Amino acid sequence: MAGERRVVITGIGVTAPGGIGTKAFWELLTAGRTATRTITLFDASGFRSRVAAECDFDPAAEGLSPQEIRRMDRAAQFGVVCAREALAGSGLEEGDVAPERIGVSIGSAVGCTTGLEEEYVVLSDGGRRWLVDPAYAARHLYGYMVPSTMACEVAWAAGAEGPVSLISTGCTAGLDAVGNGCQLIWTGRADVVIAGATDAPLSPITAACFDAIKATSPNNDDPAHASRPFDAHRDGFVLGEGAAVFVLEEREAARRRGAHVYAEIAGFANRSNAYHMTGLKPDGREMAEAIRQAMWWGRLDPADIDYVNAHGSGTRQNDRHETAAFKRALGRRAYEVPVSSIKSMVGHSLGAIGSIEVAACALAIEHQVVPPTANLHNRDPECDLDYVPLTAREHPIDSVLSVGSGFGGFQTAMVIRRDRAA
Repeated sequence: MAGERRVVITGIGVTAPGGIGTKAFWELLTAGRTATRTITLFDASGFRSRVAAECDFDPAAEGLSPQEIRRMDRAAQFGVVCAREALAGSGLEEGDVAPERIGVSIGSAVGCTTGLEEEYVVLSDGGRRWLVDPAYAARHLYGYMVPSTMACEVAWAAGAEGPVSLISTGCTAGLDAVGNGCQLIWTGRADVVIAGATDAPLSPITAACFDAIKATSPNNDDPAHASRPFDAHRDGFVLGEGAAVFVLEEREAARRRGAHVYAEIAGFANRSNAYHMTGLKPDGREMAEAIRQAMWWGRLDPADIDYVNAHGSGTRQNDRHETAAFKRALGRRAYEVPVSSIKSMVGHSLGAIGSIEVAACALAIEHQVVPPTANLHNRDPECDLDYVPLTAREHPIDSVLSVGSGFGGFQTAMVIRRDRAA
C-alpha cells in the first residue's frame, strides 16, 4: 500500500472542447452541454465519421510565444498551457521545492500526430512523392517523432529537474501517467510531480484509422448527439482532443504550506487482458481486478465509493464490458452508486481523456456534483445501472472510482477521495 506518504492534487489545468481552462470545463460539464460538432480542423468530407470534439484553442491568446508555437506540436502546446494553469493555481513558487525533487509524468496515446501529418504532407508534396526531400523538413521535425519531447516541454515550463517520463499506454495513458506520478511520490523519488496527459489526434490519418474499423460514430447529421454512452442507439465514439495536467504533492508538505487540496489520489492499479488488440471479454474480469486492486491500495470497500466516472466510450462492447466489471467488482453497490461518462460531452481524446476525467472527478468532489451522461435517452437494457442521464446531480461525494480501457487490452482504475485526516 501507499504507506505513510500520501498524494494530493493542489493544482489543475484543463484544455478541453467547449472551453479553455478548468472553470470553463466544469461549467460545460455541469450544464450537460455537448462540445461535439462537425470537424473544422481539416476537410473531413471523404470520411465515414465527420464529427469530433474540437478545442477552440489559440496558442498566442493562451500565452505561448511565437518561438514556442513554432517549436511545439498542438498536443505539446495543450500540455504546457495546462501545466502553467495548474502551477499557478497550486500557489507553488520558485524555491518552494528543490528542482531535483520535482518530477514530470505526461501521458499521450498518439504523440505529435498533428505535426507529423502536416510535415509529411509538405515533404511528400501532398502524398505524390514516395522519396521525400529532407530539405523541406521543419527543423523541429525530430521532436515530433519523439513523443518524450512533450514531457520535456512540461519539465522546462515547470523548472523540473527530477524524474521525467512519457507514458504511452493508449487510451489509459491519462490515468497511467497520473498513477506513475503518484508512485514517484509514494516511493519518495519526488515531492512534487507535474502529471497529466495530452493528445491532439484530430487529423486525417487518425480519422482514417478509426473509420477502417468502424469505431467512431457516423451520426454526421446530428453532431451534438453523436456521443451516446450507454444508450441503446449508440453507434460508436466521437474523437476529441485536449489535455489535463495536475500538481501532485506529498500531502504533509502541501498542508504545511497552506495549499488548497482538491482531493487525494488514494489508489491506482492497472491490468491487461492479454486477449485482443481491440476486443474485450464481456465479463469485464480484468477491469474488475484493477478496480479491486485500486480499492485495496486505498483501503476502501465498495460501500465507500460514491461516484463512478466510467470510461463510457459509447461503443457497444465497451459499455457492456465495464458495466459487467462494475457489478463484478462492486457487487450490490454497483446498483446504488451514480455512474456517468463525460465523453458524452467532450468526446474521446484518446490518451488525454483519462486525465481530463481525473479533473472531472476532483471537481466533482470539490463541488459535490456528479456530471451527467449527456444524450442518454434510451438506456441499453444490458446497461442497467444509474448512469445520471442528461442532468448533473448534487450528491454527497467522498470517494470516486475512475476507470479507463484501451486498445491492446489495457485496463486501469484509480480511486480519488476527499482529503481527510489519517
